[in-house]
Amino acid sequence: MPDTAAFNDRMLSLGLARVSEAAAMASAKLVGRGDEKAADQAAVNAMRDQLNLLDISGVVVIGEGERDEAPMLYIGEEVGTGYGPAVDIALDPLEGTTLTAKDMPNALTVIAMAPRGTLLHAPDTYMEKLAIGPGYPTDVVSLDMSPSERVRALAKARGCDDSDITVCVLERPRHEDMIAEIRETGAAIRLITDGDVAGVIHCAEADITGIDMYMGTGGAPEGVLAASALKCMGGQMWGKLVFRNEDEVARARRAGIQDLDKVYARDELVTQDVIFAATGVTDGSVVRGIKREPGYLTTETILMRSKTGSVRRMVYRNPVK
Repeated sequence: MPDTAAFNDRMLSLGLARVSEAAAMASAKLVGRGDEKAADQAAVNAMRDQLNLLDISGVVVIGEGERDEAPMLYIGEEVGTGYGPAVDIALDPLEGTTLTAKDMPNALTVIAMAPRGTLLHAPDTYMEKLAIGPGYPTDVVSLDMSPSERVRALAKARGCDDSDITVCVLERPRHEDMIAEIRETGAAIRLITDGDVAGVIHCAEADITGIDMYMGTGGAPEGVLAASALKCMGGQMWGKLVFRNEDEVARARRAGIQDLDKVYARDELVTQDVIFAATGVTDGSVVRGIKREPGYLTTETILMRSKTGSVRRMVYRNPVK
């Protein structure tokens, strides 16, 4: 078991917010410029530089890819000064590179930190995901249910009609049948083009976002980040790895995954206390995007701690030359 005594989440959380903010500010000049790679690289460089200022002995477990695919923030890279607590790092320096390049809503910089050995080392494969917000009985919905059964079960638990439920779904051809089945129940669908970490977060604030449930298949690494946020905010989530070929199975084996058919609950994706930060790059329903004005950049960051359930929104006005 990892030593959690040195994991001072309260002190580390503000440092984590600075990491997220730095990545967002670095990508600011590339919003709407049509260059996804440049925007992502700017965020990666800034996030890595800021991470290495923290007094942690960190290892990237969710990052930019395996070592032979990513020169920075690759899976297994050691970050921090090396003099602090041993921690796992899950990150996406720019969730929504296309959203950033096109100046579309909900591009974020995202990072989570937890004691060493407590974040699932999810391989770079797909994951089938299902999430709902807080306040419901345990396992009121499940991945074993059909999409329509999930809608009916959630509506019954909420005490409303099926037509009062709104489901967030990533707009992809693979989801066409699921979307059709959901709509047959009378439920509404909020389609998103990218950014399923934000999609899951929406479920935790249904009264604000209007989204009751998230379902669909997206990246497995993003599933761990989404579970980190939901562990802080409250809510239930399940994920099951989806493999398209033997190479992806091999990735899972290298990551230490033994049971390829396992359904992971939220607290199996993130097994102990976690801190989570996300900074807006473009305006969205989770946080506001970067505001540029002469001499200043202003960011908004959401900073969360699962230990206390605290959710803090921070506005940072930073002078720039």
